[in-house]
Amino acid sequence: MPEYEFVCQKCNNTFSEIMRVNEYEKKKGKIRCPKCKSRNVKQVITGFQVITSKKS
Repeated sequence: MPEYEFVCQKCNNTFSEIMRVNEYEKKKGKIRCPKCKSRNVKQVITGFQVITSKKS
């Protein structure tokens, strides 16, 4: 499952949420900061790593 990172625009807290892509689509605009409970959060674009079982 993807991990999405967010930063709260009110208290500047950075946090992450692990959820399925379809869950993210449903929760868009409803994600709250765990510190101050504000919905004024912005997604942070981060890198990612893919692990496969096949050797290249």
